[in-house]
Amino acid sequence: MALPPDTQDETFTERQQAVLDAVLALMVEQGGELTMNAVARRASCSKESLYKWFGDRDGLLTATVRWQASKVRTGNYDRTRLDALALRDSFIRFAANWLGVISSPTSIALNRFAIAQAGARAPGGGLGAIMLANGRFAIGARLKPVLEAGREAGLIDFDDTETAFRSFIGLVGRDVQIRLLLGDTLSLTPAEIERDAARATDQFLALYGTANAAPACQKTNA
Repeated sequence: MALPPDTQDETFTERQQAVLDAVLALMVEQGGELTMNAVARRASCSKESLYKWFGDRDGLLTATVRWQASKVRTGNYDRTRLDALALRDSFIRFAANWLGVISSPTSIALNRFAIAQAGARAPGGGLGAIMLANGRFAIGARLKPVLEAGREAGLIDFDDTETAFRSFIGLVGRDVQIRLLLGDTLSLTPAEIERDAARATDQFLALYGTANAAPACQKTNA
């Protein structure tokens, strides 16, 4: 059975998406200390609408993280007819989307504020806990079925899905995110992101690929 495309964004209406984009823009401009009043002004909506749609401020931040994370997708594939090329393409699509998201100004702003809150030991974990649950862990849950489908198809082999996921993420992200968080002016073009995604995918397949995945591994980018 063919798996459906990622549809995390369909839980938000276009109007709500516009509000969440306004939150991200405000965070880039002024950091995470935003208020519901500021969001309502930027998004040209009432505070009542914000509370109706998202609950409180934490609910708004949770929705914002989910909206940002929804941009990381694995593409469509048929689990019953998965071959080396389809698996490689799914990995590259995920890697390129994730690398594009984590290197964006909005993601950098979210992560900086989450780290600051974590350092201040915000009650309940603050934005850091929200980022982990709706960002990193949600993205892991999105890729792990692809990894397991590849293992079922005999294309890759690993003992632990979490370890394989972390290996893949490490190959894709390298030191990009930490450099950006620390103020490096590193800038990745779409072509560079695509190239890096393909390279990381082929490195991952070289580590975990079986003989059946050999055709994909032979396409390694230098």
